[in-house]
Amino acid sequence: MIVPSGAVEVLQEREHPDLATLGRPEIAVLRTGGPERTEGDPARAWTGFHVTHSEKDLLAALSGWWRCDPARVAAAGVMPVTVAGFVVAVLTGLDEWTADGGSGTSLRYHFTSARLAGYLTDLTTPVNRITTAPAGTDDRRLADLLLGTRLDSRSSGPIAYVRTCPITATTTAEGE
Repeated sequence: MIVPSGAVEVLQEREHPDLATLGRPEIAVLRTGGPERTEGDPARAWTGFHVTHSEKDLLAALSGWWRCDPARVAAAGVMPVTVAGFVVAVLTGLDEWTADGGSGTSLRYHFTSARLAGYLTDLTTPVNRITTAPAGTDDRRLADLLLGTRLDSRSSGPIAYVRTCPITATTTAEGE
């Protein structure tokens, strides 16, 4: 795929979100790629992100089994989904999870009540698609804050933890 140089320049100028407004010390970030077909998974036909997925397919594609600390993920109340450092979707409703039965470092978790708060329908000229949020949730504000922004994260896996306050000599970003 060829990306026009003008589109690259637009992406480079994208702002970082003000994570301090979240009022939590850190958030988990799901780092994903483009769409890939799954085989033998009745819960979803795809993994990864694509702007043409329906809301239902996109939520299923982003709701995998992740090696993570589920209590840390839930504590933040939000999980931005990034592709190449850009927030393309926002997941909320992360306070319930189940384990896959593995052990040690192979143990993975699935967030059973995850919701798609919003997603992009275009990256270079972002159009935020905000989903219908349950009453009493902060989904719309979180989606508006995060969608289409740049969010740097480092990790050796798909889940990274990012501090919401400025990094100083005594604090660092960490991954799972």
